[in-house]
Amino acid sequence: MSINYRIISIGTLAAHPLWEERTPVRGGHATTTLITTDSANILVDPSLPPKVLAARLDERSNVKPDQITHVFLTSVDQLHGRGLPAFENAKWLAHEPDLEAANTQLDEQILQTEKGDDRELLAVLETQQEIFSRCQPAADSIVRGVDLFPLPGVTEGTCGLLLALPGSTVLICGDAIATSEHLEKGKVLPNCHNIQQAQASFTEAIEIADVFILGRDNIIVNPLRKPFGM
Repeated sequence: MSINYRIISIGTLAAHPLWEERTPVRGGHATTTLITTDSANILVDPSLPPKVLAARLDERSNVKPDQITHVFLTSVDQLHGRGLPAFENAKWLAHEPDLEAANTQLDEQILQTEKGDDRELLAVLETQQEIFSRCQPAADSIVRGVDLFPLPGVTEGTCGLLLALPGSTVLICGDAIATSEHLEKGKVLPNCHNIQQAQASFTEAIEIADVFILGRDNIIVNPLRKPFGM
């Protein structure tokens, strides 16, 4: 089976801790990746707003929104799934532990908000609940050669995708490895759900892949390996 991948949008952190930024200085969004195979068009982390992402998809590929067959969230949250409504024809997928944790957290937020008087926030949370309810637990393989690779720690069930290509292994990391600076310094994001678990996932990613697609950055070759078997 032929497997190809392309960055649709390079992500960024609202505040980059390794650039000495302590408060948001830009709009954060996750890196969005398109995986194409003989049978599927898989979009990973549709983080930009729907109209913006549809335009970016058109700029970066010949795949239209209604041709996307699967959307996968490396983390189940509003930021990673902001563009989901642009892909109504696709299956919306996530790692089951992360999906369960996100839904539990959202239910608790809605319950607490209902006790107050913030109708605007409640409407936002209920919209997010409706979107999450459409997400399904992903199987271990989305299609042949595109496999889930759990990387828990940043969130309870953060999960990457491992692409088995001739001569190299590519890992779409999500926020498990956020930027090139985090990769270089061996750091994880400071606001992790579980720092120790996130650091273990970081180490496992380094050991498995030849090429990384970083959660808030570009494609980078694993600095500990020679690229493409060279």
